[in-house]
Amino acid sequence: MSARVVFMGSPEFAAPSLRALAAVGYSIELVVTQPDRPAGRGGKLQAPAVKVAAEALGVPVFQPETMREESVHERLRSVGADVFVVAAYGRILPQAVLDIPRRGCLNVHASLLPKWRGPSPIVAAIRAGDAETGVSIMQLVRKMDAGPVISTVAMPIDSDDTAGSLEPRLAAAGAGELVRVLPGWLDGALPAAPQDEERATYCHIISKQDGWLRAEMTASEAERAVRAFNPWPGAFVQYRDERLSIWRASVFSDEPPATAGTLRVIGRAPAVACAQGWLRMDEVQRPGGKRLSAQQFLAGERGELPPSVGLA
Repeated sequence: MSARVVFMGSPEFAAPSLRALAAVGYSIELVVTQPDRPAGRGGKLQAPAVKVAAEALGVPVFQPETMREESVHERLRSVGADVFVVAAYGRILPQAVLDIPRRGCLNVHASLLPKWRGPSPIVAAIRAGDAETGVSIMQLVRKMDAGPVISTVAMPIDSDDTAGSLEPRLAAAGAGELVRVLPGWLDGALPAAPQDEERATYCHIISKQDGWLRAEMTASEAERAVRAFNPWPGAFVQYRDERLSIWRASVFSDEPPATAGTLRVIGRAPAVACAQGWLRMDEVQRPGGKRLSAQQFLAGERGELPPSVGLA
């Protein structure tokens, strides 16, 4: 492929798109990704997944702290790129950057736009109980995820899907669709359709505290939150003054209602009362401990559970 590409992305979701571009022969002149950040208990610097992938491909890597400095714009202009391809880069690009490539900037977004614009579309789709989600290839504009859409690929959300299981499938679908449509976009033969603003929905940046299950949640909402926040930040309740992470859960509706946060053993598993129904905690983890099945957890407690857990 003769087109010159700058790729912008950071997490593992973006790496398949980078590899797909390289595999079909595009000239990837530069990879732009977030700076290395401290990670884990030791605070050791960790490179973004896209940096690791770029180095394996032998592509130069650029890690600016901001996209607003003129020196950064000059570096990007010097490449002479035909297109910037963006996938979960992690920063909003200023107009000065969007205007640099000849054919603009394309984005691989993990939702069926205009649904779930924003930084956490996979989590949002699972939490909402959506039956399907997908990937959109769209042109970037100044407003977040609001640009015209070139192509979409839909896929079902299974009843046991977590963010961790759904993300790689979406990443693979996005990579495949990107390399399918990019030639037509570069040639000017493939149009983009404006989004319907009246149908737009939005999602927000996820914080660690978002995983704390709330008292107003129904059991179904709490179960979806457990799956949506797996693997990060993890759903949890306060148990004996410490965080108890919940990695697998199920809804139990046959038990009489109780005050939200009430704790009981139901079906050989600890269960917490929600605003409607009960959430059975089928796999849990204490801070610093290993993941335990419900039966292992109860054995460790010798059946002596406190009367309630703390909900947000």
